[in-house]
Amino acid sequence: MKDIFKEQIIKRAPTMRDTAVKVGLAVGVLLVFIASTMFAGKFAFLLVVGAGFGAYWCLGRQNIEYEYTVTGDTLDIDIIYNRAKRRQVFSGVVTDFELMANVLDQSHTHDFDSAQETRDYSAGTGTGQRYAFLAQYKNRRVKVIIEPDDSLLEAFSSLLTPRKFFRYKQ
Repeated sequence: MKDIFKEQIIKRAPTMRDTAVKVGLAVGVLLVFIASTMFAGKFAFLLVVGAGFGAYWCLGRQNIEYEYTVTGDTLDIDIIYNRAKRRQVFSGVVTDFELMANVLDQSHTHDFDSAQETRDYSAGTGTGQRYAFLAQYKNRRVKVIIEPDDSLLEAFSSLLTPRKFFRYKQ
């Protein structure tokens, strides 16, 4: 087995949903402030502080980065919230992947459609560098979308056979 260690961090691009959440939180805190000053009296300060803290916590969950780490033949994907809190969302042995190909490669659409679940851990910008792979994860056949750089693609190509890894030529 080859000694491989590659790491990459991808920042997820803000979506329309993220913008809607931010606007909704701002409006919600404003409404809590108005309602609490009108009806809560002495507890108004506590309500506004609680709503502000909740909005701050939710806004921090909107700043998302994904970290891909290939160590040996294992791929670990972590989600990082607000550059502070980390949680592992995928871990698997690369040599056990059924297939890995670019999402724009139409010749593997049928294989990817057979997945029971799809997880997108890419930046979400829709560039041509997005790759998907099929793997067994927690007793489910999962399609995972990532956005690897060239060094990570080289690591995948050294671990996967040519029948499993299809590098996309534009």
